[in-house]
Amino acid sequence: RMFHDDELEESEKFYVGQPRVLLLIYALYNTLVARSEMVCYFVIILNHMISASMITLVLPILIFLWAMLSVPRPSKRFWMTAIVYTEVAIVIKYFFQFGFFPWNKHVDYTKDKPYHPPNIIGIEKKEGYVHYDLVQLLALFFHRSILKCHGLWDEDEKGDSSSNKEDTDDELSLTGGRRDSSASLKSVNLAASVESIHVHFPEQQTAIRRKSSSSISQLSHRSSFSSHRSKRGSTSTRNSSQKGSSVLSIKQKSRKELLMEKFREQMIKAKAFTIKKTLQVYVPIRQFFYNLIHPDYSAVTDVYVLMFLADTVDFIIIVFGFWAFGKHSAAADITSSLSEDQVPEAFLVMVLIQFGTMVVDRALYLKKTVMGKVIFQVILVFGIHFWMFFILPGVTERKFSQNTVAQLWYFVKCVYFGLSAYQIRCGYPTRVLGNFLTKSYNYVNLFLFQGFRLVPFLTELRAVMDWVWTDTTLSLSSWICVEDIYAHIFILKCWRESEKRYPQPRGQKKKKVVKYGMGGMIIVLLICIVWFPLLFMSLIKSVAGITNKPLDVSITITLGGYQPIFTMSAQQDQLKTLDPNEFNEFVRSYRGNTAALQFLEGYAREDITRADLEGNSNSLWTISPPSRQKMIEGLQNLDADFTLVISWTIQRYKNMKYLISLFFSRTLEEVYPFYIKAPSDSLAKPIKQLLRDCKWENITVSLVKNTSEEWWVLNQLGKRQKTPQEGLELFIFSDKVSPPSLGFLAGYGIMGLYASVVLVIGKFVREFFSGISHSIMFEELPNVDRILKLCTDIFLVRETGELELEEDLYAKLIFLYRSPETMIKWTREK
Repeated sequence: RMFHDDELEESEKFYVGQPRVLLLIYALYNTLVARSEMVCYFVIILNHMISASMITLVLPILIFLWAMLSVPRPSKRFWMTAIVYTEVAIVIKYFFQFGFFPWNKHVDYTKDKPYHPPNIIGIEKKEGYVHYDLVQLLALFFHRSILKCHGLWDEDEKGDSSSNKEDTDDELSLTGGRRDSSASLKSVNLAASVESIHVHFPEQQTAIRRKSSSSISQLSHRSSFSSHRSKRGSTSTRNSSQKGSSVLSIKQKSRKELLMEKFREQMIKAKAFTIKKTLQVYVPIRQFFYNLIHPDYSAVTDVYVLMFLADTVDFIIIVFGFWAFGKHSAAADITSSLSEDQVPEAFLVMVLIQFGTMVVDRALYLKKTVMGKVIFQVILVFGIHFWMFFILPGVTERKFSQNTVAQLWYFVKCVYFGLSAYQIRCGYPTRVLGNFLTKSYNYVNLFLFQGFRLVPFLTELRAVMDWVWTDTTLSLSSWICVEDIYAHIFILKCWRESEKRYPQPRGQKKKKVVKYGMGGMIIVLLICIVWFPLLFMSLIKSVAGITNKPLDVSITITLGGYQPIFTMSAQQDQLKTLDPNEFNEFVRSYRGNTAALQFLEGYAREDITRADLEGNSNSLWTISPPSRQKMIEGLQNLDADFTLVISWTIQRYKNMKYLISLFFSRTLEEVYPFYIKAPSDSLAKPIKQLLRDCKWENITVSLVKNTSEEWWVLNQLGKRQKTPQEGLELFIFSDKVSPPSLGFLAGYGIMGLYASVVLVIGKFVREFFSGISHSIMFEELPNVDRILKLCTDIFLVRETGELELEEDLYAKLIFLYRSPETMIKWTREK
């Protein structure tokens, strides 16, 4: 070995011999040291998410628009700005914690108000007001110590001194000879001062220098001329006093004119000072972004997939947590709102904004414009921070720190900002070829690509956007044709690669593991799909069903459409569940009735409710005398039938009514149903299986008269519960209802599930088993490498701007698919 040190070798052996837990701690610490700036970014963003104030808003914006855009790393000026700003923020927060400030006297009342000024600024009084600021300051000092250890802390100062020296040499070379007109751009940090900036616009810089030099020369000329003039005036005055009338005296200026002249001179100096300070701020910022957009070199990278993934996660958060972005909608459900044809405004705005930013980001990626991406980044950073921390709290009427979903959405958006800044700093790739899922050929990419193509309108939208924002000579239909051929060839390539990895010897039958594994799974899946509605609807109520007992049972009897003669309802204690002995006795009474026993199999004891209704009507019979006389005449007419209407109402969590009309002549025999079934989704109806000889129960009706009032009394003759009081007895069988989590499926019913689920899946499955003979020519291709290479060549020449060659290659691809013989030659095994 060229270099050997015993101490280093012993140290390495000692390190390797340490426990794994300690080695893991060392590795985590080294990772922390290597990415200490990311730790600082995370702590700053976390502090802002929890505090959500104007004081903590400054540093996150500086991170996304300064630190992460700096090449190759954030400057010393940024870290000093962050450290000093954090220290000042801590002092300000501490100062405003004293109780003598008026807003600190009503903290409990104003702490949850989002638009309370101290809450917006971040100077409200609260417990632990600087905990996260101290953690942030500790992380910044930790990063500062690491930079000092590696000699990177004072790197900017050395760069500034070297740039000053280069500027001096350039200025000296200008006096001796002609500067090279094609001077290259030089990168500078945003922290550089105006004097150390080597401006990279020769014409503009010369003009600026000329203007500044001319303005300074004019200013000095004016001041010298005025001083010379004042001296000359004083001399002439003195000479005139000495010589008398021999010399003509010069008229002296008044005090007002002298003050105005002095004022103009001060205004000129102030204007020059303002211009100088403005240039000191503007020129470095302009130079910073110019160097960012026009770098001398760039490490090209492509993180669009990660940015798209972050946007997709944000989109999912909006869909499933949309209530966090609206007012008084904390308990809302997006499915129920959409089912009622109501679109929440907050949900609509957030979805449209998120989708719009994804489309714009895709367009910038296809155009590869760094300037557009920088402008988009600046607009998004300021716009989203203004929306999330100033507009959204007013819409939701709660502070951002109390909105967990909004905090999660903001954190994912910060990840997107970091990836976007990294993309800007490194630059867009020169060529964008195909889908990111088509980079390798395996089962994972195959199934992910197939899932991507199954999303409605996603493939079509991507194809049209790519055609709009990519320079090409192909028409839209030709573009879509190439995309479809490429997707088809990629799928075939994945299958051919899998066949190469897992070859099947010739003349050997398939293994039973493959046949019963794949085939058995498909058989079970198809059977489950066919019988899914029956199994689901039977199990949803028998296994996961919830008992839905009646809340109110009401009976109303009306004679011939006149005023009801009887009205009674049973509630609370009058609605009783059968005890085990009563239920067993109830079932045994139908021992020989198979239809009744079959009906009772679907109900448990807690599903049956007995309603005890009193025989006395709870309302007086207030019929008018003419109507009363007419009803009596109708009852006495034995040649005509008189209508008796019995209606009952069973109220559960969903009101259900059932009304029947029976025609009898002067009798109330077999008019009472006695057993009522209360389904979960239809009207209540009597149960015929439990009736003896299919006959209803008899009831007696009597009119009780008082001195000035009268009411009707009803009594059931065949009650199971023998009581001396008049009354009615009613048994209600309540169907179980599906749990709320499965209500969206159970609401379709058996026929609805067959029509909407089974038939659709059946049609989808049928496509894999039919029409195979028509696609053999394009499916059974032994080797698709040459066709795949032809597609990638089309993408490549399109990116390089060879549009004529793109047309030729596309014509070659179309001819290949039109010529079976050529296709066979191209796809032969090598």
